[in-house]
Amino acid sequence: MNNTLSLVLKYTKGDFLRRLFAIAMPIALQNIMFSSRGLVDVLMLGQLGEADIAAVGVASRAMFVTTIMLVGVNTGGALLTAQYWGAGNKEGVRESTALTWIIANGFALLTVTLFMLFPSQVMGLATDSAEVNRLGSEYIVITSLSMFAVACVSSMAVGLRAMHKPGVSTFFSGIGILSNVFLNWVLIFGHLGMPAMGIKGAAIATVLSGAIEILCLYSYLYSKNHLLAFRMSDLLAALRGNNVSRFLRLSLPTTCNFFMWAAGMFAYHAIMGQTGVQGLAALSVMTPVDSIALSLLIGTSTAAAVLTGNQIGAKNYQAVYYQSVGLLFISIAIGIGVGVVLYFVQVPILDSFSALTEETRQLADKFILVLCGAMVIRSIPLTLVVGVLRAGGDVKFCLYQDMITQWFIGIPIAAFSAIYLGLSPEWVYAMFLLEEVVKCFTATKRLKSRKWIRNLIEQ
Repeated sequence: MNNTLSLVLKYTKGDFLRRLFAIAMPIALQNIMFSSRGLVDVLMLGQLGEADIAAVGVASRAMFVTTIMLVGVNTGGALLTAQYWGAGNKEGVRESTALTWIIANGFALLTVTLFMLFPSQVMGLATDSAEVNRLGSEYIVITSLSMFAVACVSSMAVGLRAMHKPGVSTFFSGIGILSNVFLNWVLIFGHLGMPAMGIKGAAIATVLSGAIEILCLYSYLYSKNHLLAFRMSDLLAALRGNNVSRFLRLSLPTTCNFFMWAAGMFAYHAIMGQTGVQGLAALSVMTPVDSIALSLLIGTSTAAAVLTGNQIGAKNYQAVYYQSVGLLFISIAIGIGVGVVLYFVQVPILDSFSALTEETRQLADKFILVLCGAMVIRSIPLTLVVGVLRAGGDVKFCLYQDMITQWFIGIPIAAFSAIYLGLSPEWVYAMFLLEEVVKCFTATKRLKSRKWIRNLIEQ
């Protein structure tokens, strides 16, 4: 035990921590900005009524499913790019980023088509309210176009993170969120001579702000003749040889993994919908708050994935293992800190949602207490699965673990609690954490086995 701790300290002191937080903080900030878009919509529409809040919450959760699948698509590129950078292969970084861009935009096209053709059916999966369905369908048809912006920005972010330059994409995400806030103010409430469009205005603002972010980011990259400013020849080169098949071998299990997980999140939303509109509205309030609170943990786990991939690419396998153990302890400490901060700021957060009824507000108070404890529990599987195991190419284990714990443990127990036992919404919300508790043990056991450490660029 003492020997393990000494090796953990040896490989995580000094420059390692500096590099970890130099990557983690911009990524955390970018996640906060991304999550803030949903929060801005909920806050501004929250002044109109609970039906608008519930509609945006359900539609945003459906968009979240496809967005998180897009993250899964990008993961194949992220794993390869990080290891190419660690091996000093800049051409590999450029081509893998170009391939990520191609496949991400192809996936975005499929999701936009789905939401435009079947908006009411998608909304109907999580709500029986005709009013919520109507409002949400109007919102999701327009907002779906923002998937192209997500594809273009996130595929470039993959390359920038691998190069230890996450601050570039974070800066332009800041421009995107500021434009989103401004356009929401103009289009939702009808300022500067524009008509008040309510929920439709929020959707249009999301699409326009995404277009602004793309324009600014790509203008910067191409004006600087950046390594990632690829040309048509790079796109064609990326499609040659075994590049696509190797990319898909990594991306397909992860995309399936992310789809199952995100679909599970949508299922949890549907389960909460069985408790009534108040439970659904309270959960819709918690969703963006949850996303923002998790941002620092997500930033740390994403930075861990980059550093782990770099070390594997450089063949420093002993450092990989002991740094991963150190990352686990760091993440738990961050989870405790985030939970404590969330506890002390819960009142001003919930005061921001002025349209909530007294009953829904009391329910949200209980939800946020559960969320405080969830930060600590989630810190372990989030870091190990997203930050360590996937970076080593252990994508199939992550898929099986997430699928079993969520669909065979978490969702059935939560559904049984809500529908058959008739438990109150706050207890149903707490049931959502059961899968995370199980993953704490299974992911830690996998870490200790070291079977996840694989050099992908040599395969």
